[in-house]
Amino acid sequence: MASGDWVTVGIDNGGTANNGTVLDSEGRFLIDTMAELPSLVREGPDKAISQLVDSFDKVLGITGVSREKVRAVGLDTPGPASADGVLATGGATNFGHPDWSRFNIRAALEERLGIPVLYNNDGNAAALYAHYVRHGSDAENRSSVSAIVGTGFGGGVVYDGRIIKGAAGMAGELGHMPIPVYGVLEPGQPMPSCACGQVGDAESIASLTGITRNLLPYWLSRYPDHELAGVDIAKAAKQVRGYAERGDEMALAIFKQQAMAMGQVFSIAAKFTDPDTYFVGGGVIEAAPHFRDWFVATVKEHTKFYVEQSEIAEITLVPDLDMAGARGSAIAAATWVRNR
Repeated sequence: MASGDWVTVGIDNGGTANNGTVLDSEGRFLIDTMAELPSLVREGPDKAISQLVDSFDKVLGITGVSREKVRAVGLDTPGPASADGVLATGGATNFGHPDWSRFNIRAALEERLGIPVLYNNDGNAAALYAHYVRHGSDAENRSSVSAIVGTGFGGGVVYDGRIIKGAAGMAGELGHMPIPVYGVLEPGQPMPSCACGQVGDAESIASLTGITRNLLPYWLSRYPDHELAGVDIAKAAKQVRGYAERGDEMALAIFKQQAMAMGQVFSIAAKFTDPDTYFVGGGVIEAAPHFRDWFVATVKEHTKFYVEQSEIAEITLVPDLDMAGARGSAIAAATWVRNR
């Protein structure tokens, strides 16, 4: 059991930027804004690891904390990766540089820093932060599931305050879980496909990629005179949320299908871990409040609970999403320190 005056550092590694934070031994975050540096991940491991070290130094400089007080560092990256931080063959979109394939990013940073480094994927780190914000001192007695929709569909499962990683580190990959599409898709709507090779998984519907590949092409066939019909499909997909916020009928139909898909994910999760809390994250959090509230209400409407579950389960938003990865990583590192 660790005691005394110490800190952990959390670093959230992304496709364009790293964000860092510092957590003290009393559970206080010492940085309340974004502390970013370019990540340079597309330039390969050498430059990217140096940037992670610079992010570590930057947050210590901001807080005035000495390096000697750092007991551990939490690192998160986009997946797929093993539970110990070995990037999958071929890597994710952010790790397209050939030198990233099967690269142990956790071990590389640990070697450079000379400080223990704990690894999570970014969805797990955000899920852990959301869990601890919502449940506070009772976090280790509670469970939650997070679904975070962006370019893809990330997620995380927390049980008794701990992230469930699984044998290969792939637990919580909710986006690549096949879901029942009956009732989600319109009659005659093609089965959606995912970049992972599956059809009918959650990400094929509830993600920006799902809009681009599947939903928008179908709905434009239903609304051929829509303003987005003449726009490049990738650019048009990024504009759909703005149309939905303004009440556009086609755009709302697209986001209703996304909310229904998320409801199916939560319905399955309810049968596995029966969590206390279900968190919704992603771009929808940054949307206009009226649209955000409608989206979450639609998720709730299409989440199938037993009566006993519906009386206690909560569906709510991931807080502080921009900082959630770094903060969740710092929490994971602090938990490791305390349990040594």
